[in-house]
Amino acid sequence: MIDLISELLSYHFIVRAVIVGVLVSLCSALLGVSLVLKRYSMIGDGLSHIGFGALAIAAALNLAPLAVAVPVVVGAAFLLLRMSESRRVSGDAAIALASTSAVAIGVIVISLSSGMGNDVYNYMFGSILAMSRGDVILSVTLSIAVLALFVLSYNKIFAVTFDETFARATGVHTKRYNMLISVLAAITVVLGMRMMGALLISSLIIFPALTSMRVCRTFRGVVICSAIVSVICFLIGIVISYAAALPTGASVVAVNLVVFALFSAVGALLHRA
Repeated sequence: MIDLISELLSYHFIVRAVIVGVLVSLCSALLGVSLVLKRYSMIGDGLSHIGFGALAIAAALNLAPLAVAVPVVVGAAFLLLRMSESRRVSGDAAIALASTSAVAIGVIVISLSSGMGNDVYNYMFGSILAMSRGDVILSVTLSIAVLALFVLSYNKIFAVTFDETFARATGVHTKRYNMLISVLAAITVVLGMRMMGALLISSLIIFPALTSMRVCRTFRGVVICSAIVSVICFLIGIVISYAAALPTGASVVAVNLVVFALFSAVGALLHRA
């Protein structure tokens, strides 16, 4: 096992992927708790599909993928939240409308520019080879910014997550912090898409939070446990991916599924005791 890990870390592209993956896993886990509790968990899936469209357009125009996708997806998060607040279109309908349209546009752009080959597969399911040095620098910078903003706004995010009405009554700008959560989630989704893919990145947001909720009962406990579970599952997944020559994103999701089942069993036993 030690020899396998040493061999894995001897490749620079895998080291880059591990660094970015750990940071994105932390961001996803922390934000995932609030998104799941606020029933916004599907926003990650919707934003990832919008990110797919943005990445496809960037690739067709030979532009830096992340530099294009980040502002597009952040803008989409802002628009989705505004649409759901206006009540003209329900939140889930707005997400479905935007995500399906973005995927259609992305597929059309790729098919016209380079054909329906590995590009679609890599964008949909991720590729560990996709992380360039520039991507890593941008991803690390944005991930640290996301973590810092979450920590600095922890108390307000906690208040908005559990009782938005009470938080508003106490003077908290709930719209501002709802938007902050959405924007941070949008950045995290784009950063993780290069490795996990558009179809699988939302699992990094949902699985760790749901897994931790099987055992933990306090917000802080769930947040801490979710962060630990997310990072460990990612590291195990990337080792399995390398050892068995499997897609990285699918391996990480499979590990998360197994851990979720284990935590569910432990939680059931604790409730009986």
